[in-house]
This record gives sequence, structure tokens and C-alpha cells, in this order.
Amino acid sequence: MLARRVLTTLASSALLLWAVATIVFFLQHLVPGDPALTILGGASANPPEETLEAVRAQYGFDQPVLVQYGHFLAGLLVLDLGESYTMKQSVVSIVAEQITPTLQLTGAALLIAWAFAIVLTLATAGRPGRWGRLGAAVEVVCAALPHFWLGVVLLVVFAVVLQWLPVVDDGPAGLVLPALTLGIPLGGFLAQVTRDEFDAALRQPFVLSALSRGARPGQVRRRQVLRHAALPGIALSGWGLGSLISGAVVVEVIFSRQGIGQVLVAAVTAQDLPLVIGVTFVVAVVYVVANILSDLASVLVDPRLRHAIGRAS
Repeated sequence: MLARRVLTTLASSALLLWAVATIVFFLQHLVPGDPALTILGGASANPPEETLEAVRAQYGFDQPVLVQYGHFLAGLLVLDLGESYTMKQSVVSIVAEQITPTLQLTGAALLIAWAFAIVLTLATAGRPGRWGRLGAAVEVVCAALPHFWLGVVLLVVFAVVLQWLPVVDDGPAGLVLPALTLGIPLGGFLAQVTRDEFDAALRQPFVLSALSRGARPGQVRRRQVLRHAALPGIALSGWGLGSLISGAVVVEVIFSRQGIGQVLVAAVTAQDLPLVIGVTFVVAVVYVVANILSDLASVLVDPRLRHAIGRAS
């Protein structure tokens, strides 16, 4: 059963990556403009037609679309995403250089989101009166905050006015504001999901049983109820990490940080199609890996899933 589940997950992941690569490949052919002209420096370079024809032949632009598609898929199998038109480097090498800062940012943001969700849930979920209403209101407001607005506000308040944190810094201090910008909205969403499950778990018989054995209410909330309540959020963490990487495109521009967000903006502006495809494909790979890891985390947190898999095996 476990082997079948793993194979099914891998097969669906491979199908998703193929679909993303296919969609992006054919979308690039709908973009107006001549890629050969882009490679030669744009319309301002005014290259002769013979040079354009030579570039088209060199890169295979003169071949049928399906032939180009076949070469593209063959390159993906060996992790060959082509060469950047503007940077004249391998797309894989460019993405490999820039993916680390983005993963650091999204990893820190995910930790902040979960810390925010857990603290808010333990403090206000299942509480009667104004504390419960206040917690629910904070979750809704935080989940609705747009990244670009929140980033500008945090930058102005903490970097410009209070000067507690740097405006631009490659060190740990420079990671705080961008991570908060990404983490707070996701934390509000995770807190909403966790709160609903937390309230439902409080009505389960195991809570009454633990309290009747003399366990303290706070201990039951932290050790037993929270474990049940966190499962939907853990399952959504893979999607959350994907959304964080998408949001990083905006945040890296706001805070002038290195990363694939800056690379993607520059590539789209310059119509550097191989680089756009490469970044998009890598983001899809990260999303798939994150979903697989979230599935494994759910199994580790919930003993019922482990027992079910064990019995089926």
C-alpha cells in the first residue's frame, strides 16, 4: 500500500511537471516578437536579415513547432533548459545561483506563518467571548493583506521611520521584513484552517477523557488538540510554499533582494523565453516537492495514518 501510494504520487507529480512545461512552451510561441532579434540585442541593434536567418537556424527556430517541442522535452529529461538569450549563460546555472536566496526567504516565511498560526490558535481558539472574536478577526485581516501593500508598510515603518532594520541587506537582518511580508498573510490563512479544526477537536471524546484523567486544559490543548487541528494546515503547506515562491517575485522586487523573482521580472521584460520557462519549471518542481513533503509530514504527525498504512501493507 505504501509503495503504491508513493508510485501514484510520483506519477501524478511527473504528469503535473509535464503539463506545466508543455503549457509554458506553447505560450512562448504566442508572445509577439522574433526571438532571434532578441538574441541579437533587440530591434535597436538592427541586424541584417542574413544574421537573423543564421541565428534562427542555430537555435532551431526555423523548425516546425512540434520538432522544437520534442527537442525541448528531450532537454528537460537531462536538465538542459537551454541558454539565456540576454545573459548568454545556461539557464540551469542561472537558476541554481538564484534559487538559494528565494528558498531561504520562503523557508523563513513558512516558519513565521506557522508560528503565527499556532500562537494565535492556542491563544484564542475555543475561547468564548471577545478573545475568540478578536482572534478570528485578526486571522481574516492578515489573510487578506496583499504582499505589495504589506511590504511597503513594513519597509516604511521599521526601516525608514524607526530604523530598526535595514532597507537592503543580504544578511539575516535583511531577511526579517521580506519574510514577515510573505509569512503574515499565509499565517492568517493557516490560522483560519487550524482554528476550525481546533474548535471541532475540542468537542471530541478524547478531550473529555483526558480532562477526566486529571490533565490540565492547557496541556490538552497543546499536546493533543493542536496535533489534530494542525493536520489540514500541514496538508496545505505544500500549496502554501508554492504561493510563497509566487509572492517572492513581488517581495524581492520591493526589497531589492536577489532571487528568482528578480530574475523572472528581468527575463519577462527582456522576453528571455528560455529563462522564463526555466524559472517557471523550477517553481513547479519546488511546488511538487513541497506537496510530497507535506504528505509525509501528515503521516508523521497523525499516528492514525501510520497505522492505516501499516495495516494495508
